[in-house]
Amino acid sequence: MQTVTLTSPPSVLSCAAIGGKQEGQGPLGGYFDKIGEDSFFGEKTWEKAESAMQKTALHTALHKAGLKPKDIGFIFGGDLLNQCIGSAFALREFGIPYYGLYGACSTMGEGLALAALMVNAGYAKKAAAITSSHFCTAERQYRMPVPYGSQRPPTAQWTATAAGCTLLGDEGEGPYITHVCCGKVVDLGITDANNMGAAMAPAACDTLTALFRDTGTKPEDYDGIFTGDLGALGHRIVVEQMAKRGYDMGQRYQDCGMMLYDRDRQDMHMGASGCGCSAGVLNAFLLPQLREGKWKKIIFAPTGALLSPTSSFQGESIPGICHAAVIAAERG
Repeated sequence: MQTVTLTSPPSVLSCAAIGGKQEGQGPLGGYFDKIGEDSFFGEKTWEKAESAMQKTALHTALHKAGLKPKDIGFIFGGDLLNQCIGSAFALREFGIPYYGLYGACSTMGEGLALAALMVNAGYAKKAAAITSSHFCTAERQYRMPVPYGSQRPPTAQWTATAAGCTLLGDEGEGPYITHVCCGKVVDLGITDANNMGAAMAPAACDTLTALFRDTGTKPEDYDGIFTGDLGALGHRIVVEQMAKRGYDMGQRYQDCGMMLYDRDRQDMHMGASGCGCSAGVLNAFLLPQLREGKWKKIIFAPTGALLSPTSSFQGESIPGICHAAVIAAERG
């Protein structure tokens, strides 16, 4: 079994989401805690701007919960930059015990799962998960420098400029993390780095199938199922492949990559991608909706493409991963 049922489900104490200008112009822009006026967030480089977003997200989440850095037992963080410098440089001033993660665009799900497991096991009373991405830093690292002006193919997605932070505690009013499902590395041979939806969709299907199997549930048992960063193409693949496995995903299934931007008005092709996409949607919109009683139980299942520029240059295929969490309004 891949799914862990948490015996003492941790509570979400607070959450925070920071977005860039494009994210502020999207359908969820009004839900973010702060929207940057430009891509630099007051810094001199885009990489420093990404760290600034994470710092702001953590400061905001702590302020909302009335906590200080010393109150947090562990923080799990990561990003898309080499050696996860966005997170490491952001968190060096807080003095919180830090586990650096790399799950690509699934990092928010990975961090949330590990923080929940840590609190559930009693090793920490409070823990945090944080991640970010930045369009300009990702373009510079994975594809072409932004000034180059390379044309994106129709299957491409837009890396979100956003950061999200979730604080968990052993006590609180919820919502609660009740189950976590660790994904497997799934690789069906996709080599096109501009078609992340097709590369990651098989991992989403694998993890969702494992979660349904292990918990004895089905899609209609949840108010919403949210994968991360698959975009329109990946979303369609998941619907089709899950139907072949006997699961009707229905209207309850959405993808964070399709929610962040208005694809009719904003030229984002297949939608959003990047660690900040699912992190932003989770912390700006999904968790507050649960807290307000709009939903009772959802699945949050962000996906990641575990490639690097080196592996792409060497002609390697793109392994995918998906980590899932069940988040409920009630603890029982």
